[in-house]
Amino acid sequence: MSCQHPYHFRFILVTIDYFTKWIEVASYCNVTIGVVLKFIKKELICRYGLPEGIITDNAKNLNNKMKDELCEQFKINHQNSTPYRPKMNETVEAANKNIKRIIEKMTITYKDWHEMLPFVLHGYRTSVRTSKEATPFSLVYSMEAVLPLEVKISSLRVLMEAKLDEAKWIRDRYE
Repeated sequence: MSCQHPYHFRFILVTIDYFTKWIEVASYCNVTIGVVLKFIKKELICRYGLPEGIITDNAKNLNNKMKDELCEQFKINHQNSTPYRPKMNETVEAANKNIKRIIEKMTITYKDWHEMLPFVLHGYRTSVRTSKEATPFSLVYSMEAVLPLEVKISSLRVLMEAKLDEAKWIRDRYE
């Protein structure tokens, strides 16, 4: 099957950092072991460094010799969540539900859902997670993200970042 057609993107691979609730996602036609290994290397290891551990469900494409070799090579502790205890992966399941909900709200037709993923990620990462009372973005970068809306509607925070003085801001705003 070719991924040229938007309807062929059927799967989302999701990873989450359990402390910050930071997520990485990518859409794929098929989730093969090659896709999973490339995702781990490119989206996790090269971007954030080696994770201490990875927890996966028991799907065959997530559990095989190639992935075991990758984990052994990089000294990554790999654990499977037990099918009898779905709560072990409760954080991921909650993230999946939120991602799905955001995609449903952002798309009119489902043709372009995979193109909306960066915006979905942005929305998720800049929303306060109640368990930490902070955004994943602020926990990862130690600062809050400047939202596109704040630039469009000149907020005082954006002006402070741009080092514009308050008097000039007020003068420009009311002219």
